[in-house]
Amino acid sequence: MTDVPATTGPHPTATAAPPAAPGLRERKKQRTRATLISAAVELMHAKGYDETTVAEIASAAEVSTRTFFAYFPSKEDILFAETGQRIEDAVRRVTDRRPGEGPADALLRALLEALDTSTAAQELSGEVASRRIRLVLSTPALQAGAMRCITSAQRDLTDALLRTFPDELTPAEAAAAVGALVGALVNTALTVLPDDPASGELLDAITTAAKVALRGIGTLGAPRPGPGGPSV
Repeated sequence: MTDVPATTGPHPTATAAPPAAPGLRERKKQRTRATLISAAVELMHAKGYDETTVAEIASAAEVSTRTFFAYFPSKEDILFAETGQRIEDAVRRVTDRRPGEGPADALLRALLEALDTSTAAQELSGEVASRRIRLVLSTPALQAGAMRCITSAQRDLTDALLRTFPDELTPAEAAAAVGALVGALVNTALTVLPDDPASGELLDAITTAAKVALRGIGTLGAPRPGPGGPSV
């Protein structure tokens, strides 16, 4: 079994400017978005997903239906609100390769950094997050939506990995690596989230899952044996 790389954090020479604090208008938009999500989850938890309407969600959040649709295309999208942004963040981090970093290191770092933020901690822990995952697990339409999100995430991350390590990975290797890691993270989240964990507990569980998956992909990028050479 391949050892997990000792470090996956930022390279000592890497520097990053702290993100700018959001302005008043952006903070108001974030509050409205969070209120809509919370109202939707509360109503769906009480009434059921199919029985909850967009008009009811908007009313509970004290906004118009027009405002609802300015934030979310549909009531399904409100339950996967942050997924696209989080995957975009992970893709950006994968392509921002650190000096001396191999494929496995870059993939693990990117996914964990995308999750290890105050915003992600709030979105992935607590009662609202637990209710959201229970809704997904119990609603066929949402299960299909979750599968679309997972498939899209794996495709985007695989493409990013191949762009970043074009001479070190084959498409099959990149796809297998991403599938192993994303599968481990998703399965762990589905197991842990319904129990309403604290953000630190959830992050610990996801980190452990990622490292377990990484043991199987830690040799990515290593020189391949020539014809007749030893197989891995």
